[in-house]
Amino acid sequence: MKKLRIAHVAPLWFTIPPKKYGGIERIVAELANGQVARGHKVTLFAAAGSKTRAKLVTVYDKPLTQAGIPWQNPLWNLENLSACFKRAADFDIIHSHLDLWTLFFQEQTATPVVHTFHNQLYRTAHGLDDRLELFSAHRRTTNGVFISQAERKKAKVHFLKNWVIYNGVPLDHFRFRANPHDYFVWIARVNKHKGVENAIAAAKRAGVKLLLAGRIDPVQRDYFRKVIKPKLTRNIRYVGELSERELPALYGGARALLYPIEWEEPFGLVMAEAMACGTPVIAYPRGSVPELVKHGKTGFLAHSIAGLVRAMRRVDEIDRRACRVWVEKKFSVDGMVENYEKLYHRILANTNIRKK
Repeated sequence: MKKLRIAHVAPLWFTIPPKKYGGIERIVAELANGQVARGHKVTLFAAAGSKTRAKLVTVYDKPLTQAGIPWQNPLWNLENLSACFKRAADFDIIHSHLDLWTLFFQEQTATPVVHTFHNQLYRTAHGLDDRLELFSAHRRTTNGVFISQAERKKAKVHFLKNWVIYNGVPLDHFRFRANPHDYFVWIARVNKHKGVENAIAAAKRAGVKLLLAGRIDPVQRDYFRKVIKPKLTRNIRYVGELSERELPALYGGARALLYPIEWEEPFGLVMAEAMACGTPVIAYPRGSVPELVKHGKTGFLAHSIAGLVRAMRRVDEIDRRACRVWVEKKFSVDGMVENYEKLYHRILANTNIRKK
C-alpha cells in the first residue's frame, strides 16, 4: 500500500502515552508508533512531554491536567486542532481523537478527516446531549469510527460513513502468564459506574482477596473517602494508580478481572489487557462487554452479585491460554493499525473518485 502522510490530533490532558491513567492516550500512542513502523510519515499533535516515534507538535508547555486547566475548558484543544488544520495540505489524512471540536474544522479543507469516537454519542439520563445536534448537522460529511458494535448501535447520530475498529493492546507488553496468584483484581477509574462497589460486594461474599487499582479524580475523592475506603479490609485493598509498566504483573497475577460496570462501556481496554495476560474477565454484560468477553471461554458474564460469586468459583474452568489467543486474534495493536490503514486508503480512494 502507498505510504501516507498522517496527522493525529490527540487530547492535551495527558502525555502520549500517559504515565499512568489514559485509555485514549494509550491507543493514540500505539496507533501512531505502529504507523511509523509501517513506513508512514506521521505527525502527532499532542501534549508536551509525549514520547513518540512520530513527529511531535505541541501548542502548550505541559499537559493540561498539570496546568490545572479544567476538563470543561476546550480552548487549548481548539488551538491544537487549529495548529493541525493550518497544515492540512501537508497531510493525506487527518485523524482526530477529540470528539466534536473537529467538526468546526473538517469542512475547511480538502484533506479527508477521520474521527474515532472514544466516547459515547447518545442521550444520557441527564438529558439531551448538545453534541448530538452538531454531529447530526455534519452526519453526511463525517467519517466516523466507533470502537465497538455496541457503541455504534447505541449512538443517536447515524453517520452515512461509519465503521467499527476495535482498540488494540501491545501483546509484547501485556505478556501471557499461565499461573496466577490467589487474588482477584478490579482496575478502572474509581467511580460507581465502573462497578467498584459491585466488585467489593462480590469479593466479600465469596471470601476472596481483591486488589483495587485505579485513578481517583478530584471530583471522586469524597466518594472514595466516604463510600469505598470504609469497605476496605485486609483482603480488599486499594493499591493506587499503577503505571503502564506495573500493570502487566497485576493483571497476570490475578485469577480474574472483575468488571461489573453500571454503564454502557464503549470498549473497556482493561478487559483486553487482562485477557492478553491470560486473565479471565468476569463482568456485567453492558455496552461492549459481550463483544470482548466470550462467555464460558475467556470469562463469564453475570447479571448480579450472586452471579459474580458463582462465576468467581468457576473461574479455574477457563483456559488462560484461550484468553491470550482471543486477544491475539481480535484486539492486537497490529490488527488495529492494519484496519486503520485499510480504512484510510478506502476513504482516499473514494475521495479521488469524487474529485474526478
